[in-house]
Amino acid sequence: MSDDDEIAEIRRRKMEEMQKQAVNQQREKEAQDKYQEQKDLIMRKILSSEARQRLANLKMVRPELVDTIESQLIQLVQSGQVSRLGVKLPMSDENFKKLLTNLMDKQKKDFKIKKI
Repeated sequence: MSDDDEIAEIRRRKMEEMQKQAVNQQREKEAQDKYQEQKDLIMRKILSSEARQRLANLKMVRPELVDTIESQLIQLVQSGQVSRLGVKLPMSDENFKKLLTNLMDKQKKDFKIKKI
């Protein structure tokens, strides 16, 4: 095999690898988009339009926090804890503010600094 053939083979392999990576990235993006659509649909059922607007505003400031809040909110609804509190769905902005306050207080309690 000549040097030119070896270089061509290396290029071909590299091109195949790059194409596989592109396909995997596209699949990953599609999966993330589908997950986000499902989460948005669930949030529309759980929160009133005012509460969703509050969540959107919060997402601009603290996007990492909103992901946690959305996950916790979905878990609370699925486990029936929201209905046990007497909150009807879609949740009003006032009830959502109370829930946010409780969740934030809970996160603060879970955070501890230990001296070494």
